[in-house]
Amino acid sequence: MPALAITAYTATTALGRGRAAQEAALRGRRSGLRPNDFGRDPLPTWIGRVDGLEDAPLPKALAEWDCRNNRLAWMALQADGLLDAVAAARTRHGAERVAVVIGTSTASIGATEDGYARLETGADGVARFPPDLTRPIVHTPHSPGDFVRVATGLRGPCVTVATACSSSAKVFAQAARLLNAGVVDAALVGGVDTLCGSVLFGFNALGLVSPAPCRPFDRDRDGLSLGEAGGFALLERATAGHGGLQLRGYGESSDAHHMSSPHPDGLGASLAMRDALARAGIAAREVGYLNLHGTSTPANDTIEARAVAALFPDSLHASSTKGWTGHTLGAAGIVESVFALLALEHGLLPGILHSTLHDEACGAQIRFDNAEDTTIRYAMNNSFGFGGNNSALVFGRA
Repeated sequence: MPALAITAYTATTALGRGRAAQEAALRGRRSGLRPNDFGRDPLPTWIGRVDGLEDAPLPKALAEWDCRNNRLAWMALQADGLLDAVAAARTRHGAERVAVVIGTSTASIGATEDGYARLETGADGVARFPPDLTRPIVHTPHSPGDFVRVATGLRGPCVTVATACSSSAKVFAQAARLLNAGVVDAALVGGVDTLCGSVLFGFNALGLVSPAPCRPFDRDRDGLSLGEAGGFALLERATAGHGGLQLRGYGESSDAHHMSSPHPDGLGASLAMRDALARAGIAAREVGYLNLHGTSTPANDTIEARAVAALFPDSLHASSTKGWTGHTLGAAGIVESVFALLALEHGLLPGILHSTLHDEACGAQIRFDNAEDTTIRYAMNNSFGFGGNNSALVFGRA
């Protein structure tokens, strides 16, 4: 596929706001996980929580969209000069020629939970949401996409991708198709998901939440740590002489093996990775860093490690960064794409936090320790969602 220029990118996670905060924490091996302090009756686990959201309401002009999820989207939009870059693209191409493609898993469901918890019964005996939550847009999956569209003044196609944990990786593929088809000249892609009761207690009901900080690919791993995050990237067609970061390929698959478990042979993961490499026109040996999905659940890590070992040489540096941020669900794809882009830009190949005992099922590609100041040409990101919604991305330096 034709390379697409990444002209701006950013992420806000439990590690802080913007790229510099992410890089500093990755380099210093400082985790953003902490004992769960979210909600009225906190589940005994560790989370990656973004500070300051409760004290940061949206500007008055955007108050219709106000909720924790859209507050995080707004916070992320303001980092790393992203809004200025979007405004410049809007001027260059016209607002109608810039798409918005946003990934999310639960969107603003936290506001919906709050609405049901605060139901008010009127004189007619009908229970209704309180007046401050009688805003339909915050109770739909399209809430973050619609909010970003309005907040940025963009008027091109506006798409919300909700494919569980692969959502904000698949936005890159959606944007590439829109650009390559000539529908738009630029695309703002991203993802945002915030903590809420449905996420914490839902994953716990599946037996997937660890009471301790997650340990991806560790022999004794016992579950994931949940987090929240938001991130964005601006994609445009690469012009002659563009020497920056690029999206070089994407791969998608749907193994449809089980509602919440991947195919036991890693079929979907392998298909997505092979498809991404083929679109990028490179061999597996050319990839310098692979950010793994690596949720720290026993089955998922084993299956992903086997798929990676079957495709890549032992020299690959592959790691999961969820020990830093927690599993940010619908935002995981964009956050970990940002980490792959930081690896390309700064030569920082992160290891794995909290993990000490190598699982014998993992190949030599799985690295616990950081490799710093290493120049690489290509980096990949894996994102795999419930139902077998898989995505792999290849990024490169021009």
